Amino acid sequence: MKRKENIVVIIPARGGSKGIPGKNLKLLQNKPLLAYPIEAALKVKDIDRVIVSTDDLEIAETAKKYGAEILFMRPSELSGDMVPTTPVLQHTIDWLREHEKFETDIVVLLYATSPLLASDKIQEGIKTIKNNLEVDSVVSGCIDDKYHWKIKKGNLKRFYPLELAPRQQMDPLFIENGALYIVRSKTMKETGRYIGGRIKHIFMDAKDSWDIDEESDFEIVEALMKKKKNKL
Repeated sequence: MKRKENIVVIIPARGGSKGIPGKNLKLLQNKPLLAYPIEAALKVKDIDRVIVSTDDLEIAETAKKYGAEILFMRPSELSGDMVPTTPVLQHTIDWLREHEKFETDIVVLLYATSPLLASDKIQEGIKTIKNNLEVDSVVSGCIDDKYHWKIKKGNLKRFYPLELAPRQQMDPLFIENGALYIVRSKTMKETGRYIGGRIKHIFMDAKDSWDIDEESDFEIVEALMKKKKNKL
């Protein structure tokens, strides 16, 4: 009998954020930013494990408080500013295999910086990859139908030819929003990337795609959350 696919959420959360110090634990609507992806993931029935990879003790304690697993403290060689995400994910997969004999089939990558990501979007992404054997990875994003220009040697050049200027004639652009990535662990091992192979997408509203990168983003996201609450 075929083994059930194991689906693991991994949330990378370093302690040394340069842009906003202590960003992962900064309060948003009286809750640390890190709590949002943990709580969203725990509501998804298909997910087997929710793991936070961190090098910071306070982040580790907060993650456990909200229901995530802390398997280890992330080693220093995987905790620097310039460390890519893929080795961090692979480290968690390898640790599970080595220490628990647990095989990860599908990895769901979430970030604390996308607190507006809803659990139903995570479920939609998982369904997309589980129900389609030809799909290797899934990425979330939104549609952008604005006019775009390239800067070449200080001058502007249209992204689309002038004859396609009316928006109705242009192919829509899909903007990756950094909220959700899903990949088969086999694909990640083979390609060295967490977006690789045959890629599918899921759409999110632009207002839910806000990525917290600076202080002003907190104010905007907080306003969006308050507006949502008032509609309920």
